[in-house]
Amino acid sequence: MSLRDRPFALVPVLALVVLTAACGGSEDGGTAATDVIPVAATDDACEVQAGDLEAGTHEFLVTNGGSATTEFYVYAEGDRVMAEVENIAPGLSRKLLAELPAGTYQAVCKPGMAGEGIRQQLTVTGEAAQLSDDESLAQAGADYQRYVRSQTAALLEQTSAFVDAVMAGDVAGAKALYPVARTYWERIEPVAEVFGDLDPRIDGREGDQAEGEDFTGFHRIEKALWQDGDVSGMGRYADQLLTDVEEIVALADETTLEPLQLANGAKALLDEVAGGKITGEEDRYSHTDLWDFAANLEGSQAAVQALRPFLEETDPDLVARIDERFADTEAELGQYRAGDGWLAHDQLTQEQLKGLSDSITALTAAVSQVAAVVADR
Repeated sequence: MSLRDRPFALVPVLALVVLTAACGGSEDGGTAATDVIPVAATDDACEVQAGDLEAGTHEFLVTNGGSATTEFYVYAEGDRVMAEVENIAPGLSRKLLAELPAGTYQAVCKPGMAGEGIRQQLTVTGEAAQLSDDESLAQAGADYQRYVRSQTAALLEQTSAFVDAVMAGDVAGAKALYPVARTYWERIEPVAEVFGDLDPRIDGREGDQAEGEDFTGFHRIEKALWQDGDVSGMGRYADQLLTDVEEIVALADETTLEPLQLANGAKALLDEVAGGKITGEEDRYSHTDLWDFAANLEGSQAAVQALRPFLEETDPDLVARIDERFADTEAELGQYRAGDGWLAHDQLTQEQLKGLSDSITALTAAVSQVAAVVADR
């Protein structure tokens, strides 16, 4: 179902455990948490004030004192993402809510938003009631998993067709399939991002790679299609893309996001649109960015659809605000439909892009409050 056809009386939410603080120049609202753990991120350090934590929900306050935009992650074993916040510009602070059961984790700052990052170990001990003990929150995870399964089936089918076109040297066919396949990827990014290196291998942009890492995935082939007009050298990249997508489909189909991961997944996607994709840097060769915008919004809508019963019980006023903001964003984006797809990003004026950005920013401000409501259940 397209964004145009979906009922926007649902609320959207999707980004991974992130809420932005109105501190250090930050642009979002605050959150509630049992504690606040300061994190001092610079170009060469990642200082987390507390390395030993009790099991439960924690709020990390990440302040970027460096010269480059940074990210902050909490990784479980195998670099499995428990929580993340991206696009922390120099001088800004952002909050990250994470539910952590007993175990060993890595707190990771990534100056320049690339590479392995600067790491500090976190040790979590003890026991605590889990958010998923709430019946409606547990049901939200199960409902969202069903959505993910429907999308991953289509992702695999469309990526296979895209790879077939690349292998056949069919540039026109591959160009037509590229934004379609990516639609299903962009809808499930919150769960896809949980799986460490698979996400950047599939969706990394040129320049995101650490020194010595190859530029792979959708955007590597995008560059060959639109900049070179020749995919004769893309065989190994196409093969690897399909292999990686098959792996992430299998993992995602069996993964249920925890309540905070689900709630914050929506905000993270909206942050990504407002903070980076709106500039056209995501699909910089094809200019198919509006396909990604629409898919991110649809994925957010699905996450909130799953959370809606809980939200209506706990904060119906927030649901109403998010509904209103989401309807505004859908109307703003809907102006730029072109047939079954969307206008190219470079066909929009700066004024039109600003209208989209303002609408998404207002939506994000409302959605940013959802994780705190979930954490306070």
